[in-house]
Amino acid sequence: MITYPYIDPVAFALGPVKVHWYGLMYVVGFIAGWWLARKRAAAPGSTWKPVDVDDLIFFAAIGVIAGGRLGWILFYGFDSVRADPLAILRVWQGGMSFHGGLAGVMIAIALFARRRGRRIADVFDFMAPLPAIGLGAGRIGNFINGELWGKPTDLPWGMLVNGQVLHPSQLYEAALEGLVLFVILWWFTSRPRPRLAPSGLFLALYAVFRIAVEFVRVPDADIGYLALGWLTMGQLLSLPVLIVGLAMLGWAYTRRLPSGNYS
Repeated sequence: MITYPYIDPVAFALGPVKVHWYGLMYVVGFIAGWWLARKRAAAPGSTWKPVDVDDLIFFAAIGVIAGGRLGWILFYGFDSVRADPLAILRVWQGGMSFHGGLAGVMIAIALFARRRGRRIADVFDFMAPLPAIGLGAGRIGNFINGELWGKPTDLPWGMLVNGQVLHPSQLYEAALEGLVLFVILWWFTSRPRPRLAPSGLFLALYAVFRIAVEFVRVPDADIGYLALGWLTMGQLLSLPVLIVGLAMLGWAYTRRLPSGNYS
């Protein structure tokens, strides 16, 4: 058993402005994604240029933040926002949905691809390893905020929180959706793969990791279990992601079209 350290969610203050750890985690994710994308763009044979990466990360950031917040409102926080409409603006308190962020970034990437004359599938594939760093950092932000805890456990790494020993499900997700997902995708995309294979692998692995962790994570109190005493909203939303990811992998290795990310 490990006692939860109760970290102050405010990293530092500049006069009346408070900078929260949760917000800093997103900054870490975007900076890491930008640096990694530039590194990959500089690889021999890449068809990407540094200026392409700069614009891509800008578009992706807008899509992730807008889509993630709107997705959280629609799937998880509608009652909270209805009671307090200003809650929409308090992003630093948490409340971002991966599935909403995925939809938002897909729209943003489509707009970027159209403006740059690139295939949308190629841009998706180039981006595939990058979100994992931000996903992992965001889960660490959840841990600092003391939210999204798991079920009670007697495992030695359980966290003592308010008199209960709980699964640190945020850290499970940080490890799987962040570190493990990144390592696999970064290795997988280190050489040319068929078009849509990296995107399909990202979606399939994320969905598997999310569905698995949801079994030990406590669902939002205002939603609870949707069916069977164990099905959560996160699992329900991840099922189509898994199906689409597997379908994309099957299509990629059936057609074996060359990626446009390499000359």
